[in-house]
Order: sequence, then C-alpha cells, then structure tokens
Amino acid sequence: MKRIQFTIVATLFVMSLIYAQTGIPVPEMTHCDTQAQNFMSTYNIPGMTYALAKDGKLKYMRAFGNANIAGSETTQPYHLFRIASVSKPITSIGIMKMVEDGLIGLNDKVFGTGGILENHWYFSSSAITDTRVYDITVQHLLEHAAGWDRNTDCFPNPTSPYPWFFGGCDPIVAPLHVTQSQGESNPVKEEFLINYLLEKTLNFTPGTSYSYSNMGFLVLSEIIEEVSGLSYESYMQQEIFNPIGIYDMHIGENLIDNKKEREAEYVGNGFTTLDLYGSGNLVPWEYGGFALDAMDGHGGWMATSRDLVRLLVAVDGFATKPDILLPGTISTMVAPSANNAGYAKGWQVNASNNWWHSGAVDGTASLFVRSNSGYTWAIILNKRIVDANANAFWAALDGMGWNCISGTSTFPAHDLMDSPTVNASSISTSGDGATFLDISWANGNGASRIVVMKDLTGVSGNYNFSAYPLDGTHYTANSQFGAGDDLGDGTYVVYNGTGSNVIVTNLDINKHYAVRVYEYTNNLNNGNNSLYLLGGAAESQVSLGIEDNEKLRPIKVYPTIASEILNVEVANHLKGATFYMYDLQGRVLREGVFGNENNKIDVSALSSGMYLLLTKHGESKNISRFIKK
Repeated sequence: MKRIQFTIVATLFVMSLIYAQTGIPVPEMTHCDTQAQNFMSTYNIPGMTYALAKDGKLKYMRAFGNANIAGSETTQPYHLFRIASVSKPITSIGIMKMVEDGLIGLNDKVFGTGGILENHWYFSSSAITDTRVYDITVQHLLEHAAGWDRNTDCFPNPTSPYPWFFGGCDPIVAPLHVTQSQGESNPVKEEFLINYLLEKTLNFTPGTSYSYSNMGFLVLSEIIEEVSGLSYESYMQQEIFNPIGIYDMHIGENLIDNKKEREAEYVGNGFTTLDLYGSGNLVPWEYGGFALDAMDGHGGWMATSRDLVRLLVAVDGFATKPDILLPGTISTMVAPSANNAGYAKGWQVNASNNWWHSGAVDGTASLFVRSNSGYTWAIILNKRIVDANANAFWAALDGMGWNCISGTSTFPAHDLMDSPTVNASSISTSGDGATFLDISWANGNGASRIVVMKDLTGVSGNYNFSAYPLDGTHYTANSQFGAGDDLGDGTYVVYNGTGSNVIVTNLDINKHYAVRVYEYTNNLNNGNNSLYLLGGAAESQVSLGIEDNEKLRPIKVYPTIASEILNVEVANHLKGATFYMYDLQGRVLREGVFGNENNKIDVSALSSGMYLLLTKHGESKNISRFIKK
C-alpha cells in the first residue's frame, strides 16, 4: 500500500459536529484517538468507527462523532455502516471458498452453453450479440478483466427518463433508465443491471485488459446464488460469517426508514436525483437515488469495523489465528493479476505484500487493510469528501492506520476479539398469567450472559431496541422488572450470570414485553472487559394473560398466605415433577420433587415476604406465588 490516492468529484455538505469518542479506552493508543478526531475535524466527518488488530489480536476498537443525521446519537463501536466497495474482497472470499470446495473453478465459463449461469432464470434469455461474452471466466470477473469499461460512454443523451446525461457506462448510476430500457418495473434488480451490459458490445476481449467493474462483481454474486441455491447474502452469512462469529453483516436497504437496527445514518454531499422507485421526486443519492439492495457483492454490505477486522484476521495468511481458507487458496486470491500488478482477485495489492480495498458511495467511505507486518484494520465513515480536498481526504484516511501503528511504542496485551461467537437461542417463557414470567434459554458459548426486557406496550408493527450493552461495562441485574440497570431506553437487565433461567417479577398483566439474551465474555485475555455479542441475539415477545393462566390449572397451591405449611396439589401426570422455590431476587431457596398428588412444604423458616414456586415437568413449566406471613 503505503499510501492510497483517489480522485472523486462532488461538493461538500457541512454540519456542526461534536467528536465524542466511545469504546474501550486504550491508554497506550490515545494518540490514535487524537489522530481520528483531527481527521474528522479537518474534513467535517459526522461519524466513524475504527478497529485495529496486531498479530490476530484486536487491540483497538473505538467510535467517534454522531451516528445519526440529527447529531443526537453518539456513534458506538456496535454501529453498522455501509461499506461500499469493501464488499468486493468479501465477495472474493466467498468465491474462493467455492473454488476451494470444488464447486466452481477459476477458469469456468460463466455464460452460454456449459457456463455456470447457462440456466439462470434471467440471463438464459438474454439477447447477447457479442459472442466474446461466452469467453468470460470467473477469474476474469474477479480481476476486472471481463471486457466492460465503465469509463466508455454507453448511455443515450439525455439518459431517459432522467432529463440529463450520465457519462460512462456503469448501470448502477442510472437505475430508472435500466428498468425503462428493458421494460422492467421499479425498483431495479441486480439482474436488470447486469443484463443491461450483457446485451451490449464488450469494450475489450475478456482477459486482455483491466477495467474496474462493479457489474463484474454483481455477476459473481449471481454465481454464488446459482451454485449454492441460496441468496448471496444467506450464503455469505451461513458459510463465511456466522462460523467465525460474525452476525452483523447484512446487505443494506435504500431508504432511511428501512435502516437496520444499530445502523448509522449517512450524510451525502447535497446531490439529488430522481427517486429509483419511479415517483418522479428528487431525492438524495444516499437515500433513494441508488439501489443499495441491488449492489450485492460489489457494494451492498454493511458491517461494524470489529467484524471487518475479524473477517480479515480469518483470511490474512498469518499463523496467529486459524484461517477459513487454505494457504494455497489465499495465495491465489491475492496474487497480482496479469493485467494489473496492483489488483488481485477482489483485492488491491502491492509488491510489499500489503492487501486492502477502499469503498466510496454517497454517504460512505471505508477502508479495509491487511499489512505485511501482521496488522489489520478497518475504518468506516458515514460521509465521504468529493470536492477539491478529495485526494487529501483519501490520503489522510489511508495514513490513519499507519500513523496509529508507528506512534504506538507498546501495544496492550488484551485481545478484544476474545468474545462470544455463538448466540444463546431457544427462549421459552411461562408465567402465572398475571405478574410473573419464567424465562429459559439455551446458552451460547459466552462465559456469561445478560437477559434484558423492554416494555413494548403501545408499540405497533416492527420495533427496534435503541439501547444495547456496551463493551467494557458490567451490568447489575434485578429480576424485578425495572429495578436492574437500564440500558437507556427502558431496557432493563433482569439477569446476569452463567445460568439458563430467570424468574422475572413486577410485570403487568396488561403489558407486552420483549426479551433478549446477550452472550458475553470477560477474562484476563480480553483485559477483563465484558465483550457482548449483539448480532442475532436470541429474542422473544410475550404478553401476560389468561392464556398463561390456563397452564396452571393442573397445580393448586394453598393457602396463598402461609405461616407454617404450604400445600401443593398436582395432577396425576405431574407426579415426579421438580419444584424450585425462589425469592424475588431470583435466588433458589429450596428444590425437590413432588412424589404424590398431595404435597406439603414446610415454609416456617422463611422470612416474611412473597415467594415463587416453579414446577418443571419435561417441557412444561408452571409458576405459582405465595406469601409467607
């Protein structure tokens, strides 16, 4: 690498910023914080996340500025950002995994008879006139050598229905023209974008030149779908991301109203275009102008910086942590192409054996780096600079990681990647139909977990939590809803421990609740920081009421206010059920087995107050309450 230069043209949108910094402080690397803040101040960047690893260990994971346009939401390391063309090396990893598994070959033809996409639902009927298209291989696509040159004009003037002309030939910039010219409905799909080029003449013979091509990586996305039988997003999540503990990478949506949970918002440069949905309205490019959901493998992903570094470490070719690809596969992936020594298969490379990729689209700038000296880092912004300062902006963005490294004399020992990689699952609930709820779950692979609850009463349709556990923070739980730590939006911590069950009290029969379980790890290796797995957290919703009360009829507990003996009558089929007696702090005070239909429990030694009696029989659970006077 050492420095990357880029030229991008547009204007600057200016807003007032407060550069808060969040994440686990790293005293040895405070100069990296300062460099980041200076960069954001110089270029008026609203928000940024930044993660850096050394020798496979995550040393630095920080966030800066604001995550939303209004400037009211502080950016946290858990925020997801669009990553634009950093999606390309990610797609390359997926393709190389298929090559390694013997599902495809780099020299396999893509289109026409015998090609991977011969029977594709859309391309099999394409009106291809340039027969050189049938010579395009998987490797040509990976190396931007398929024959398309996006710098050569191909659009009509004006580019109807736009009242202006689009130069070059990248269909992603003119979605309304693509659908109109092909007689398709809006919004544009990735197949329409690809077909727009397939039915035109190639600009050069495949394999003979290099020309950066978004459409080539869209075709690679289609190959993954055709071969796997899954959507591109699902294949990457199931085969690449989830096995290494990544659950926060998704294909993005087009509109601000459809943003993902914990996704940042994007600040464009003030440019507008026609709405890709065909409304005729002018909209900002970053929200409704381009079809992010149709960018797939060339620019559609969103991610956290930490997850990008986790992915980099899993393909970096170093022995510090296991790679998900074989050494030979990785070597092939990053070998310079014949037509451009600075580009491999989805990766920018140089003679120093540094690999990287940048990403840029309205409202986003990103950088993804693996250095030859064992460092990996990712930086994502929610704005890019496109005016006369663009070159300086990209040079400064590239320099940030190198300067952070060179200015650090001693790195901390911790590894902030030592966090859970498997979520809790299978939440089940039962209750007394009035004020109590028994919550159980199957543990993931965290050392511990917290359970949180949120009152959703009055919320209709889809909902999102808006507050989450913060890495490095330990939370105090209380099984009385509302008494434990509040994450910030009325999400209360009702359990913190190593178990798989909690009984929550102080609930309201007329209310509706959401429950989540977050796995976390806290140990010496990660600096005794509680590190939480937020993506894909186990979740359930529950309403108290008569439906739950019906479950309790096989059990009768009396008197409800007892001084010496508590009588418990159970139906015949519940003989042999296990019971647990809890106080309102969730502590188990007594346990046993109901061996008969009529049972007596001595409660004389209990202190005065309310208690819960949980009965379990197979998958059946019942909760009763009584008062010791």
